[in-house]
Amino acid sequence: MSDFDKYEAVIGLEVHTQLLTKSKLFCGDSTKFGNPPNTNVSAISLAHPGTLPKMNEKAVELAIKLGLAFNCDIVRDNFFARKNYFYPDLPKGYQISQHTTPICKNGRIPISVNGEERNILLNRIHLEEDAGKSVHDVDENYTCIDLNRAGVPLLEIVSEPDLYSSEEAFAYVTEIRKMVRHLDICDGNMEEGSMRCDANISVRLKGEKKLGTKVEVKNLNSIRNVKKAIDYEIDRLIKILEIGEEVRQQTRSFDADSGTTFSLRSKEEANDYRYFPEPDLPPFLITEEQIDSIKSSMPELPLALEKRLVNQYFLSDEAAKVIAGDRKTAFYFDNVIQYTNRFKAASNWIIGPIRSFLNENNIEIEKFSIGPATMAKLVDITEEGKVSFGIAAGKIFPVLINSPEKDPLLLAKELNLLQVNNDDTLHQWIDEVLSSMPDKVSEYKKGKKNLTGLFAGEVKKKSKGKADMQAVIQILNQKLNQ
Repeated sequence: MSDFDKYEAVIGLEVHTQLLTKSKLFCGDSTKFGNPPNTNVSAISLAHPGTLPKMNEKAVELAIKLGLAFNCDIVRDNFFARKNYFYPDLPKGYQISQHTTPICKNGRIPISVNGEERNILLNRIHLEEDAGKSVHDVDENYTCIDLNRAGVPLLEIVSEPDLYSSEEAFAYVTEIRKMVRHLDICDGNMEEGSMRCDANISVRLKGEKKLGTKVEVKNLNSIRNVKKAIDYEIDRLIKILEIGEEVRQQTRSFDADSGTTFSLRSKEEANDYRYFPEPDLPPFLITEEQIDSIKSSMPELPLALEKRLVNQYFLSDEAAKVIAGDRKTAFYFDNVIQYTNRFKAASNWIIGPIRSFLNENNIEIEKFSIGPATMAKLVDITEEGKVSFGIAAGKIFPVLINSPEKDPLLLAKELNLLQVNNDDTLHQWIDEVLSSMPDKVSEYKKGKKNLTGLFAGEVKKKSKGKADMQAVIQILNQKLNQ
């Protein structure tokens, strides 16, 4: 029987993010996703003889922005290299990338796993162009090539071998996706391929300093699959070592249906590529003024935003994390609380009914129909006890979504949903409930005090949710303890 506990995994991740630029890295071709195959192309991206690349300044700006967010050192003197490798879906036959001068060096990404926080060290962030896409299921005899993606600008975020579990890897990729979305650098849509991850995984005996032989699992297209592939590989590598065999350095792929990896090719040498400086692109210099300008234009970063939400508005850590996790959600929250000082209640609406509605309908919060002022009024009438939260969320909220111009209080009156706190009406409902349940009343008086909830629930049903439940509990206690 294998003793898995004596081993530890060491993991390094390479995350590729497609930048939200309108044009490709070295030409003016569109980067729009979903266009018909081979329509986002030109003589430059098709590598016609005599064509020359030209640098996309916006891509450089986005790279610097992400580097600053992750506390990287920004490299001032930069140049590109040709990465020579067989790319069937890059017409040039090589990729233009950065090698010896990545635009961002070092840096760190904070993660939290099981309540423990630590920084994952980065090696580099560099710019490069994406390859096209090979399509194998269109023609049964041939592989088809779609070059729409060829030349799209990428940032490759390379960690040090500084992750030690699939849970840490999951948290790390989640933080990257949160940050690139927050900064409008990448949409983070892994299913569409705009963010992809390669995982380098090795195992070694605990206490050993030398890294084990690594395997690389390519093109993981969801954060869940990153975790599953790493778990599978750790298990597979330990089993190989336990039967006395050597781990071979390989490139592998992950089959999401079976939850297993399979070999693509073996690597005889660690470095499969040959690099030399790109002769058609001049070196480029990043100035202090450029860095300062980008820094001043950056929004409040997620961790700082979380702390502000907790300290300024007294939100729970969990609520602050959810709201700060999406900049547009945080913007909506900030707008709602311009009209109400019920900060916690507003946050509960956003991470509760609003978030559920957005997820169910697959829409972003900027397309949410209820404006901040109207949402604040709904928060207020609920907190003032004019309507119960259940009524507000279940009956008023859906109407406002379709008629966002309506006033929540007037709508509650119109639909006869205002909470009843008239003593005579409440007493009548409570008396009817108690008289219909004499056995339960008797049990209560013999000491079964938890029956109060049952009686209150029956009053709520009788009132169709309109009874002021706080008043109901008080009256029940009076009547039952006479």
